[in-house]
Amino acid sequence: MKIKETPLKDCYIIEPTIFEDERGYFFEKFNEKKFEELTGMNGHFVQDNISKSSYGVLRGLHLQKGEHAQAKLVSCLEGKVWDVAVDLREDSPTFGKWFGIELTAENKIQMYVPRGFGHGFSVLSETAVFSYKCDNFYNKESEGSVKFNDPDLMIDWKIDEKDMVLSEKDVNAPGIREKNF
Repeated sequence: MKIKETPLKDCYIIEPTIFEDERGYFFEKFNEKKFEELTGMNGHFVQDNISKSSYGVLRGLHLQKGEHAQAKLVSCLEGKVWDVAVDLREDSPTFGKWFGIELTAENKIQMYVPRGFGHGFSVLSETAVFSYKCDNFYNKESEGSVKFNDPDLMIDWKIDEKDMVLSEKDVNAPGIREKNF
C-alpha cells in the first residue's frame, strides 16, 4: 500500500498494491501498523458503515464534534463518487481548504479523513456503495455539518446542482462562518 499526502494537513490518500492473475485480484485494503509508521496518525478503527446511493446524491458535509470526533477511512466499493474533505480545525494551516478525489470500485483508492474535518461525497455513477471506517463511535448529539454549497468553500461537486439529491439536513446546514463544528 502507498500513502500519499494531500494538500490538507493530516489528510492522506491510500493506494493499494493490487496483485492480479487469471483468478482475479488480491490486495491489502488497510494495515494499521504500516499506516501509523508512514503517517504518525492513529489507524485504529472501531466502527464500519456502508451506504448505498443513486446518481446525484450528495451526502455532506458532515462531522462528529468534541469527544466523539471521528477520523474516517473512506472508499467506494461499487460505482464512482467524488469524495471531499474540508479542514475545519481552526488552528490548522489548511483551515477552510478542501480536497476532492474520485474514488471508484475500480481504482480501489481510499482517503483518510482526520478528526476535525468535514466530509462528503457526490455519486457520479448510476449507484454507488460507499464504506466508512471510523475511529470513534457515532453519537447523534455530536453531529456537525457545513453547507455543501457554502460560497466561502466553493466546492466543485462534479454534478450540476439541479441534479443533486440532498437531505433536508444538508440543505439547511450552516456555512463555515457559523462554526457548527
